[in-house]
Amino acid sequence: MPLRSHLLALCLTALPLATWAAWPERPITIVVPAAAGGTTDIAARVLAEKMAKDLGTSIVVENKGGGGGSIGTAQVARAKPDGYTLLMGNIGPVAINFSLYKQLSYKESDLRGITNVISVPNILVVHTDSPVRSAQELVSLAKTRRLNVSTSGVGQSPHMSSEMFRQKSGIEVTLVPYPGAAPAVTALLGQQVDFMIDNLPSSMPHIKAGKFRALAITSAERSAQLPDVPTMAEAGVPMQVTAWFGLLAPTGTPDAVVERLQQSARKAMQTPEVRQRFAELGGVPGGETPAEYDAFIAQERKSWAQIVKAAGLSLE
Repeated sequence: MPLRSHLLALCLTALPLATWAAWPERPITIVVPAAAGGTTDIAARVLAEKMAKDLGTSIVVENKGGGGGSIGTAQVARAKPDGYTLLMGNIGPVAINFSLYKQLSYKESDLRGITNVISVPNILVVHTDSPVRSAQELVSLAKTRRLNVSTSGVGQSPHMSSEMFRQKSGIEVTLVPYPGAAPAVTALLGQQVDFMIDNLPSSMPHIKAGKFRALAITSAERSAQLPDVPTMAEAGVPMQVTAWFGLLAPTGTPDAVVERLQQSARKAMQTPEVRQRFAELGGVPGGETPAEYDAFIAQERKSWAQIVKAAGLSLE
């Protein structure tokens, strides 16, 4: 190849790298596919503050709830893959929904992982005025009358945990879905429902304030933040659920941008402030590489597909 042609080819090859070297040049939006106040929202806002300083740009958190998280997720799936529109996804719309819903407005291949941000157990809670003081007392009450349970959207891990709890304990309940954890929690605070199984972070403040009574936690071991609360297994209900929340981008987003985002998020999660905040919420920080996170999500989709099929659940 003549020298001139060789140099031209090198310049053309380097052009995309030069284009992305200046990224980011404008504000980034993190879409939260749920109402404000829930764990997805909390994780996004905690991370956005640190990442904005590191990346040298502002990061806007936009709440887009509804459809079990599918509306906000579809918005990101359709976005331009330039790193300026990201998703704070979670176990529902990113994993469970693919086997739960007959039709979704986005595909598994529409998103690529950046990194997991936080993993948390779920918690079985009742209002502090409830006479129920244990999971078994709740089961006994449910056998005398049909109880109402609030959930943070159809297909989310609290919904699936409620379904698992119902199956494992042999009771029937009425599920009352809300467009996010905050309104579902508000319903229990107002005693409009009998109980809920919530992501631990969104119920923790109310447990600490004495407004909620925690009956059991879905982790394999007790939480360091709530050492007196038994695991579901200890409470006589053999079930275990870990909810997770992480950053994703539209497929086609350049590797260099995804790697920069992962490094920035990991750096934020390693700061003492974020680690302490996540510990207070009862969560464990993530930080996996994009490849590791994609592999984890793929495995979660398979696992939940089996659970959904065994439960006989299917939604339009």
